[in-house]
Amino acid sequence: MKFKNNQLVLLLFISALLIGSFNLVIGQTVSVSSPNKKISATLICEQNKTVGSWHLQVNYANNGKVSEVIPFVNLGLSRSDQDFSTALKFLKAGKAVLVNEQYTAIHGKRRQCGNSANEVVVSFVNPSKANFNLYIRAYNDGVAFRYEFPEKTGTFVIKDELTAYSIPDSTKRWLEKFNTANEGLYGMMKDGNEQKDWGYPALFNASDNSCWYLIHEADVNRTYCGTKLTNYADKTKYKLTFPDQWNGRGKGESKPTISLPWKSPWRVVVMGSLSDIVESTLIDDVSTPSKLIGTDWIKPGKASWNYWSDNHGTKDYKVVCDFADLAASMNWPYTLLDWEWDAMGNGGKLEDAVKYITSKGIKPLIWYNSGGDHNWVSATPRDRMLTHENRVEEFTKLNKLGIVGVKIDFFESEKQDMIKYYLDILEDAAQFKMMVYFHGCLVPRGWQRTYPNLMTYEGVRGAEWYNNGPEFTAAAPAHNATLPFTRNVVGSMDYTPVTFTNSQYPHSTSYGHELALSVVFESGFQHLSDRPEGYYALPDAAKTFLRDVPNVWDNTKLLDGYPGQDIILARQKGDKWYIGGINGENNEKMKTLKFDFLPENSNYKLTLIADGSHDKDFNVQYSVVNKTSSVEVKMLRRGGFVAYLTPQN
Repeated sequence: MKFKNNQLVLLLFISALLIGSFNLVIGQTVSVSSPNKKISATLICEQNKTVGSWHLQVNYANNGKVSEVIPFVNLGLSRSDQDFSTALKFLKAGKAVLVNEQYTAIHGKRRQCGNSANEVVVSFVNPSKANFNLYIRAYNDGVAFRYEFPEKTGTFVIKDELTAYSIPDSTKRWLEKFNTANEGLYGMMKDGNEQKDWGYPALFNASDNSCWYLIHEADVNRTYCGTKLTNYADKTKYKLTFPDQWNGRGKGESKPTISLPWKSPWRVVVMGSLSDIVESTLIDDVSTPSKLIGTDWIKPGKASWNYWSDNHGTKDYKVVCDFADLAASMNWPYTLLDWEWDAMGNGGKLEDAVKYITSKGIKPLIWYNSGGDHNWVSATPRDRMLTHENRVEEFTKLNKLGIVGVKIDFFESEKQDMIKYYLDILEDAAQFKMMVYFHGCLVPRGWQRTYPNLMTYEGVRGAEWYNNGPEFTAAAPAHNATLPFTRNVVGSMDYTPVTFTNSQYPHSTSYGHELALSVVFESGFQHLSDRPEGYYALPDAAKTFLRDVPNVWDNTKLLDGYPGQDIILARQKGDKWYIGGINGENNEKMKTLKFDFLPENSNYKLTLIADGSHDKDFNVQYSVVNKTSSVEVKMLRRGGFVAYLTPQN
């Protein structure tokens, strides 16, 4: 039997690949599997050749059955000088390598994290002989891929990114309509009939219930922009789309400019069971490791915050003092001076307020308007973070005053120059040992790993929306029960939770529900936003819980739940466990709380603070439990509970 030269080369290449941990099917496919073999991504040439357009197929194995979860992920880029999508010639697939990196997170859902995957790099050339690489990784909890232009020189505009996820109809999906502040509500749909701009992250449940998956992106840096998903051209295809740009004359798509060599952000699909989704740190795992040397000054913690109960509270020195007193009495390390601190009166100015706050053993945080042409909001102070020179001047002043963190607001953009602005702020702040959090901003893209002085982001419809209109009163319970499966999966979330009194519009959630948000929602800075009397009036058990509950965790486990319906989360800190459960629906529920996550042969004292007979009542119970125990818990409609587990000697 004789072979033509190209056939012989191809067969030799196949033999070499089969030695590794991925397979090549003649002329058209390359596959890489996760270390546990449950997840695989297969690269396929649409023309059934080694030249043409290429796509990924993402598969998931569950109970011995392999399902095509995402049958088609379009690939490719269009550059200002040439195309890298329709006539790519396969050159080679490198040897599969194991990525195995361990790191410690300062804050988040887990302290010890691992970036562990099988990776293969596939090389192509286009008709102009320009090189183009595709990195594919398969993790135990998802798939990630990115593009590379390996040439050493050249500057180009990316005209379009062709990445698009084909989602079969009958797939359940939880999507948020895109807005520049990322403060929408997630709605559940069973098909793609609604054709919109969609924000990240996007949650899907395969029609056969074999798999859940969450689509997002990570490691976005100065060389690119943030993207969103759109399905206008084809309702079943969710395509990556560049952000709109406001240039003073109208809107237009903002296209990123790149310089070679270049790698794109990671395109990430978190996959598996619902617990795999909720517990995943994949967005941080794939992102660039910390760039900071020495991080002992980064201190996560809880903060009091006056804006929710008094929009203009920071203008009033006496209000500021009241919230400093609240933080001191509740053993919270921080209080926030929100907007208008530069207009403070009624007995004191900024310097007086900082002196009072620090005299109480509390550290102040302070708000800024990001300013600039992208920003139409007049709230002050503004523009003081806008340039490197501005920031150096302001951070120098803040260091002298003893202010340790800045909240910067109203970015409302994900275009390339705004990505640069975010990262410039983080780098300059780190030079002054200043912690940072963003509001009116994008959702997390893995930066908390790269710059751990980034404590949290807004990028969520939070409790502030009780001030914006009556709609949130009815929407909040189901919304709260959706966020742990969507927005809070990908990074810290400054929802500003745990309110018992009412702001401009009332809440319909129970006291048990509100208390549970301190555990259910994760944020490196956790702003507990009720007025002082709202916390002082709590019974001792609830008040003690809010004094003691951490906001940084060693481990996180999903015990029960379904998006929009309910959720029960267990979080570990040292040898203690904290459990939070909320009901997002309008009917009472009984839940069986199991403790099989506890170690063998160990007893724990359980303090359970659950809904009482009505929304503003608590039922407190104490017992001793172990790994085999179970406890029945009642949640009122829109209710909730917390539990605290302490090991017994």
